Amino acid sequence: MKILKYFTISLLASLFITACSDEDASNASMAINKVYLEDVKSSVPDREVTFARLGQLIRIEGSGFTGLKKIYINGYETYFNNALLTDKNVWVTLNQNTPVSTASEDVRNTITFVKDNGTCTYSFIIRSASPSISSISCTLPQPGETVIVKGSNLEETSEVTLPGGVVVNEITNDEDGKWFSFVMPSGVAEGGSLTSTGANGTAISAPNFNDNSCYIINFDGKGTQGTWSATLQTSDLVEDPLNSGRGKVAMLIPESIGTVKAGTSSIKGYWTAGNDDPDDDWSRMTKFIPATTPADSIALQFDIYCPQPWDKSGQLEITLQNNLSNYGWQSACTRHSDEYINQACAWVPWMDRETGELTGPFQTSGWQTVTIPLSWFGNYTGEYASTPFSKIIADKNAGSYRNFGFLFCNSDVDFDGDASTENDITPSQAFNLPIYLDNFRIVRIGGKSVSDYPEEK
Repeated sequence: MKILKYFTISLLASLFITACSDEDASNASMAINKVYLEDVKSSVPDREVTFARLGQLIRIEGSGFTGLKKIYINGYETYFNNALLTDKNVWVTLNQNTPVSTASEDVRNTITFVKDNGTCTYSFIIRSASPSISSISCTLPQPGETVIVKGSNLEETSEVTLPGGVVVNEITNDEDGKWFSFVMPSGVAEGGSLTSTGANGTAISAPNFNDNSCYIINFDGKGTQGTWSATLQTSDLVEDPLNSGRGKVAMLIPESIGTVKAGTSSIKGYWTAGNDDPDDDWSRMTKFIPATTPADSIALQFDIYCPQPWDKSGQLEITLQNNLSNYGWQSACTRHSDEYINQACAWVPWMDRETGELTGPFQTSGWQTVTIPLSWFGNYTGEYASTPFSKIIADKNAGSYRNFGFLFCNSDVDFDGDASTENDITPSQAFNLPIYLDNFRIVRIGGKSVSDYPEEK
């Protein structure tokens, strides 16, 4: 009986002491000392950091956290699991809905802890997901032209570094971070990646800005225009209508041809000189693009100026060698073949090439770059998109005529190539729009990821 009485008294005393201890801890003042990024996939899974991104798990280290009631990050009430709370640590995931650039200045880049006896606020940088660049309006701009860079999480871009280290600070930003723009300065001689710095960190573009190293033809000394009876001539070239400094440019439908009737499979095209011109051996390009690079990581780029709406009729046929036997969308030369070397592509700017849906008129307010992956060309489409550049070059050089060429087609567009399915056929119309093309070149594509912690292996 005495033992039971002793146990009861001891238990009550223990509970009383614990209750008092919890109450004291709950009333203790809070302090936040450090923040750690928790990433089990990293070589440093518990890393002290000065910033974190939405969606990441962080560990906040300090003291006096017992009794914590609420956490506000950038003013946004953020859930935390009490089971993962100790007096000195709390683990919390940054909610994707947390405001970043739109957060009020008085709470932006802050973490605030709240419990009954007070609050504690800690300055800490909160960023959206890593910024990325998806496209550049013109990758070979002339000085004075406005360049629009599109992507995601590009809020508050404050600096752009161009190839060769040329820095631009006068930037116009989209408040949603979907784009920024700048005016191309003079004196940029090198080509490569464009790097942007903004509120969410650094983004790096594909290495093809201002890059003309793998030129095909620019009608002003790079590459040689071939001229024979079946081609358009140098006399069909015109001066750049915008007087931007591009010199001679190709008019897709020159005045010597005029209006193209509906149903016309092709007109004369522009061609390079071919077999007798060393520029038409693209082996020279492997100095800049590794021979092992797959087709879907390489693209043909050219610049286009289309001042009037181009819609519902007309295609641009492009081929890497002069062996076309048919023309336009879904023609045999644009598809893979086990028997023939097909190296053609039909570009239809007013149609979605994946769905066949009409996208509306194509029009540009100035010169704009078009990027066509080599995996859209004939034998490198679909499952053959990993074909190495060396094979593409060998195929081109194996042709009887290795002239690169492009021309206008005005045949009907049958999206699936099955004439019996009439609801996806867009009938052609008489066509005579002024469309200007220039600076055909081969480039590398694909953005470059930027690690927050580049020293990590």
